[in-house]
Formats: sequence, C-alpha cells, structure tokens
Amino acid sequence: MGTDRPGPVPALFILVCLFVSPVAGAAGDVTVTSVAVDPAVLMPGDEGTITVAVQNSGPSTVPLGGARLYEDGVVPMGEPYPSVGDIGAGLNRTFTFAVRADAPNGTYYPRFSLDLRENGTLSHPVPVRVDGTPLTASVADRPDAFAAGRTAEITVRVGNPRPNAVSGVQVVPQGTNFTVTPSSAFLGALAPDGSGTVVFNLTPAAETDVTFRVVWRNGINTHTADLVLPVAFGEDKRQADPVITNVEVAAEGDIYRATGDVMNVGLEPARSVLIAPGAPATPVDPFRVYVVGTLDPDDISTFEVTFEADAGVEEVPLVVEYRDDDGNLYTAARPVSLENRTGEEAADAGGPVPAVAAGVLVIVAALAALWYVRRWRR
Repeated sequence: MGTDRPGPVPALFILVCLFVSPVAGAAGDVTVTSVAVDPAVLMPGDEGTITVAVQNSGPSTVPLGGARLYEDGVVPMGEPYPSVGDIGAGLNRTFTFAVRADAPNGTYYPRFSLDLRENGTLSHPVPVRVDGTPLTASVADRPDAFAAGRTAEITVRVGNPRPNAVSGVQVVPQGTNFTVTPSSAFLGALAPDGSGTVVFNLTPAAETDVTFRVVWRNGINTHTADLVLPVAFGEDKRQADPVITNVEVAAEGDIYRATGDVMNVGLEPARSVLIAPGAPATPVDPFRVYVVGTLDPDDISTFEVTFEADAGVEEVPLVVEYRDDDGNLYTAARPVSLENRTGEEAADAGGPVPAVAAGVLVIVAALAALWYVRRWRR
C-alpha cells in the first residue's frame, strides 16, 4: 500500500495568512507631537490641565498599555489611563491630565509615560511654569480732598505684570459710608504687560476706607487683589470760593442798606448764590435776600440787602450761601461794620458836617463883630 503524503502548501493560503495576522509596529514610530498647559502659567495652588498628543507615524498598528503623568511641581488630580488599546498607523491619540500646582515659583518637568507593551515605554517631559505674580491696581486720578456728600471721580488703573494673559478682569468697590457708581466695572481680558482703567463716581457720607477689589481668572482659577483708598475730608483747592468786597452800609430811617460786590475766586462754578444779613440783624423788605444765581470762576456781581439792627449793634455778618455741581450746600460769612457810612448818609444823620457848619458861623459872627467895633472907633 502506498502512504498519503501532504502536498505542497498553496501560495494563496500563505498570502491570506499574512493579511490576517497583525503586524506590530516599532516603538520608534510612536512619538509625542505636542504638549499644552492650560493656563499657560499656573499660580501656586492653581488647577489646570496638561494635554499630550501622540502620533503613530509608522505603517503598522502599535498596541498600547496604560498612560500616566509623574508629578514634578504639579500633582495629578485624576487617575491615570489604565488601558489605552491600539493606535493605528498614521493616527493620533490625545491624553489629558488634570493637575494642581503644588510648588513655588519656577519651571518644572512632570514626565508623561506611555506603555507600548512589547515595544517598551515612551517617556516625554512636559515643561510647566509656576508664577505667583498677581495683577496690580493703582489710583490714577483722584481729587485733592474729599467732602461729605460731594461726588468725586476716582480713576483706577489695573495692570497685568504676569507672563500670560488673564481673563474676566473686573473691579468691585467695597466698604461702608459711601455710595458709588457704577457698582462694579468690567475690563475683560488683559494681555501680558497690558493695562486698563475704570472710573468710579464716589460720594462719601463720612471719612472711611474704600477697597477696590480686582477680580480675575487664570484659567479656571479665580484670584483677587485689593487696593485700599483712604477717604479723608479736607479743603478742595478747586472748589468755588465767593468773596464779598466793596461793602457800604447806609442808614435809612430805621433800616440799613448794605451794597457791595461778590466775586468767585475759586476754580469751579458757585451755583444758586444767595446773600442775606445774618444775626443779630433782621432781614427786612425790600431786599431780605439777594439772589445772584451762578457765579463762574472769576465772575463778579453786585448785591444789595436791607435789614434792621438793635441799638448798640456795631457789626453784622453778610452770609453767602451757594451750592456745588452736586447740589451740596456751602456757606460763608463776611462781617461788616454799621459805622461804615457814606458822606451823604453822615450829613443826613447830623454827624460831623453840621458841627463844621456851626463852627464856620461862629467864626463869621466874630469877624463881623470885630469889623463893627473898629468902624465905631473911627
């Protein structure tokens, strides 16, 4: 009997086996193509993400194991990738890790590690910068002094000295004993070395401290910085200053009439200017109060007031009332003497002029008598 012997393996079968069986790529075909840190620069304690992109540039599929990030300056906040699977030829894979900055200022290099199974491990350092520099705030413009109830413009400048951009920048005034508009101001994003200004209208009710809180975001992290402005009351060098000059007082029967000029020597307008005699004088018609109206800087106006005063009163004040642009009321007083009379008034009142006239009559009479005596002797 003959024995059966296997024939030769068909070439077609060999080709099919080659197509069915997977071919593993080499480790060198898998490389890190990019890394990204968000935010670009972390502050100590900030949370962010590190994203690593990997590409298989080879012609074959590469089996992958797990992926993880080893800490250095940042602490991974989530679990590593326990199993990744395969990465096909020409394909990309992206790995994202949540991290928290856990180190002082500096540059650190946490290490990305990807298990390539039988092809070893892909390791790549990721540079991460930590910088705790905050935003800055300063008062760019303010009045020389504050006054209760008077609105003042405050300009606040916010700067970004950080090496990366920040977002959501806003300024919020905080404190008591004042009102302010707007209640907050939004600047938005600030580029590195960029700045922006905001203007607030502040009206204090009492001396206080106003805190301008700057709020911004670095990535998903919110940060604040405070600017404290002490509000102390004092004399504003620019405010209106009505001054009364050239006053003359005349007695007319039982009343006095005071006339003069009022001038605004300040640098701001004086609104609703009124002039009236103050105690111990009693205002009477026809000019109890004299309405001047608005006095711009360096403007001048005449005025006239009438009043009564008891016997023995030698001096009375003339009171000026005025308001600023915010409606705040101010007063100033100018004392005037009731003995400040005009020549005509003094003559009418029987003062020095009648006495001089009487003296002249006596002299004339004496000369006449002397002439008569001499003539009689002749």
